[in-house]
Amino acid sequence: MGKHLVEQIKFIRAAEPKSYISAAMADKYVSLKNYDMLTIKISTGAWAGGTAAVTLTQATAVAGTGAKALPFTDYWDDLTTTDTLAKKAAVSNTFNLGTANKSFVIHVDAAMLDVSGGFDCVTLGIASPGANADFYNVEYILSGSRYQQAVPPSAIVD
Repeated sequence: MGKHLVEQIKFIRAAEPKSYISAAMADKYVSLKNYDMLTIKISTGAWAGGTAAVTLTQATAVAGTGAKALPFTDYWDDLTTTDTLAKKAAVSNTFNLGTANKSFVIHVDAAMLDVSGGFDCVTLGIASPGANADFYNVEYILSGSRYQQAVPPSAIVD
């Protein structure tokens, strides 16, 4: 019998499912020190009409030390009525949430970070959708563990 998925990747809830009316997502950094890849999955629920900009930030510690923008050029979103994801271009390192019941995926390879500058931590930023009852949640999925073990190493501590 092969390994279970939870023994190969690390799941972290970055933003609980709720309305983010007049509130930005709170930063939740994860370290890629022990992982090769971070996949970020955003799922929207009911959407009252706001627009919330999505960005990435890198830091030298999970506390957000030395935070600076993490450039990215693309993301994936679903076609709402199918199980297919379509690759889209991120414009100026961002894209907007603004549609109900959609999934968005961003892939962050550890090599994208300023490793020579000591950066190994990442967070997703989602701006406030304004005075709209707009719902979403965010999951971080870390893969490519450098240390295979029954429980993958923590990514929320340095």
